[in-house]
Formats: sequence, structure tokens, C-alpha cells
Amino acid sequence: MKMIDLLNKQKLVEGMMHNQAMPRHELVETLVHKQHLTELLTQLERLSATEIGEILSALSIEDAKRLWQQVAENRQDDILWEIPDELREALVGPREPRDSKGQMSAFELVKGRLQRVAITCRKDLAALHPIWIDLLGASKGERRSIGQYYGLELPTTDDATDLEVSARFYVEENDEVHLHSNFLLDREDESRSVPVAFILHKDILFTIRDEELPVFRLQRLRAHNQPGYVSDGKDVLLDLYGADIEYSADALEDIYTALGQVGRQVLSEAMTDAEAAGILAEIAEQEDLNGRIRRNILDTQRMVSFLMRGRFISPDQVNDAKELLRDIESLNSHTAFLFEKINFLMDATVGFININQNQRVSVLTTITVIFMPINVLAGMGGMSEFSMMTQGMAWPLAYGAFSLGMVMIGLMTFLVLRYFEKRRTKGFLAGRVKPPEEIAHTGRRGR
Repeated sequence: MKMIDLLNKQKLVEGMMHNQAMPRHELVETLVHKQHLTELLTQLERLSATEIGEILSALSIEDAKRLWQQVAENRQDDILWEIPDELREALVGPREPRDSKGQMSAFELVKGRLQRVAITCRKDLAALHPIWIDLLGASKGERRSIGQYYGLELPTTDDATDLEVSARFYVEENDEVHLHSNFLLDREDESRSVPVAFILHKDILFTIRDEELPVFRLQRLRAHNQPGYVSDGKDVLLDLYGADIEYSADALEDIYTALGQVGRQVLSEAMTDAEAAGILAEIAEQEDLNGRIRRNILDTQRMVSFLMRGRFISPDQVNDAKELLRDIESLNSHTAFLFEKINFLMDATVGFININQNQRVSVLTTITVIFMPINVLAGMGGMSEFSMMTQGMAWPLAYGAFSLGMVMIGLMTFLVLRYFEKRRTKGFLAGRVKPPEEIAHTGRRGR
């Protein structure tokens, strides 16, 4: 490893410089030291906190201390999370690494309310009795340190995403219950699913996620403002899923509103191709969001069923879980209805595009039919026989009369086509709309 080679090379050169007598010995030693120090700092800047932690763990205590002296102060806390406790004590004594971003939180019950305490170092956990520990964007070292304190291994959200759908709910040998689910994040510019890993261990719920979610903020607010809202980590878990179902229901209401606006445009009398393209894009966006909601609530349904089958929750919590399943069933029917509405609006929009194309083709066909007899006459007028037939007449008069005749024939052709088009339209409407007397007769018979 290059970092270890640099440290060994620096020690070797310094030893040789001390053992040899030469002019300006101190100046040469200072230049060599600065050269190695610059190269060492350059390598440290390129490495991540995890890589530096692995290098420190592989060195002897003496070499680790030499390397630690060159680590920038603003990176020390991140690196301390990555090294074992023994090495940390040798490097910085009793100092604990601190989380500068404040992304780790512990929640404990205080007079029936959920009280949030920021975890800045592992010592903060000693005075707490949490029912929920939330790790938002925690590094590998932070997860490992918290996990070691409670005797478990905390995964990453990437680990949860890599699992097969059928393997996202399981129980470890030490009775850890692992649950991996996707939560909806619906924003104006984009909507996506955010993976969240849950672990139930010794009545404590651990949540690992990379992004802040509205569902978590809502849960913290409710549990803090309402005494007795939650009693343990399993209550927090079920309420998080319940809040996600509510959030999904709100998103479905937004889809209803968006599709209502699209429907009014689609059912208008006319629509340009540009408007139809914009409507299709809006429909596709709502269809994607509706599909994501359906996938997430089905995932929640499987999770709740897993908790009930495994008898991981109390009888009171089973009743809450059944309420969640009923809410999910109602949302499933809504998503199915929305899929049908989306398909109808998409077919109607495509129909408008086809109508516009047919109208353009109809105009071209009409123009072709109008000019077809004119072209025939024009061809005849260019023959030598026409000159023979009009012999003795002035050519302006002959060709003027011929041109007038072509215009009259084209006009007659247009009027004939228009007459038949009106008759066809009347016959189509007559087949769809019943006469008033027939409607009245049908109404009397119905009564």
C-alpha cells in the first residue's frame, strides 16, 4: 500500500540522515522531511475516511500516531468512526467521535411523549433508554459504532435494495427482525421511492435511510404532541407505515385532481397536436406515480402480514395492523380505478390525434378530387385537337372560356362533395340521437 510505503520510506531516510555527518545536515533533513510530508498529505486528500481508517487499523500504534498527526482536523471525526475503540483511545484518548451533521437521533418516551435526542457521540446513548434510533445518511463507521453498542450489525439502504422482494422480511438468529420497504417521496419536480431499512432488536426500532421523508417528520410530530401515541418501537413501526399510507392517499388525491384537469382538456371540442402531446406527457407522469404508489402499498401489505404471521406484535397492535390492511385494500381499489381512467384518457387523446390526422387527409383528398377533372380538361386543352376545334376564334377568347369552364367544373365538384358530406353527417347523428317522440314513448314505457 502506497501510504505504508511512504511512512516506511520516511522513517528510513530520516534514520540515514541522523546517522550520516554532512555539511548543512539540518537543512537537508528539513527539505527531505517537507518532500515526504507533501507527498503524504497529497495521498491523504485523495483517500476517503473509510480508506484512511483501514490504513490506520493496519499500522502499528507508533506508525498510526505518526500518520494521525497529518490528518486534517475537519476530517478527524469522520475517520474516528471508522477505527476500533482501542486504536481510537490510543490516538485521541477518551475523546468520542462526533457527528457534525446531526443526522443520528434517538427517541425515548418522556411522560408518554416521544422525545428526540441528537446523537453526537456514542456516549450519548449511555444515559438514554430509546425505543427508536433513526440514522439518516449515517456513514459506515457511524452505523458500525452504533451497532456495536447494541450488539447488532446495521445494514445500508443499498443492501436492502439489492435483496429480492421475497427476501426483504426475515429474522436473524439473534431474533433481529429485518424489514426493508420503499417509502414514497412526492415532490412537484419529481416523485420517487426511497428505500428504508428497519430492524427490531430488543424492543428498539432502528431505521436506516439516506433521505429525509415527510412520513418521518409527521410521525415525530404526532408522537411528540400526543401523549400515549406510541408505547414501544413496534408502535412506531406500524405508525410509520400508517403515515405512509396516508401520504400515499394524499398523493392519489393529487392524481385525481391532475387527471380531472386533463379530462376537461381531452373532452373539449378541439385539441391541437401540441396540446395532445403535453396531455400525453402529463398522463404518463400520473401513471408512473400511480404505479409507484400501488407497488409501495403492496409492499406494506406484505410487511404487515409478515408481522402478524410471525406473532411479532401484541394483540392490540394486531388490531392496528388489520386497520392498515383495510386501508390498503381501499387504496388498491382507487389505484385500479385510476389505471382505468388513465387508459381512457390516453385512448381519447390518441383518438384526437387520429381525428386531426384524418381531417388533414380529408382536406388533401377533397383537393385531389376537385382538381382531378380540371387536370383532365387541362390535358385535353393542351392537345392539338383543341386548336383545331377553336380555329377561327381569337385565342384569348378560346382559352378564357376554357379556363372559366374548368373553374365552374371544380366549383360544381366541390358543392357535390359538400352535399354528400352533410348528408353523411346527418345520418350519423340521426343514428345516435333518438327523435323526441321516441324518447317520450320510451320514458312512458319505463314508468
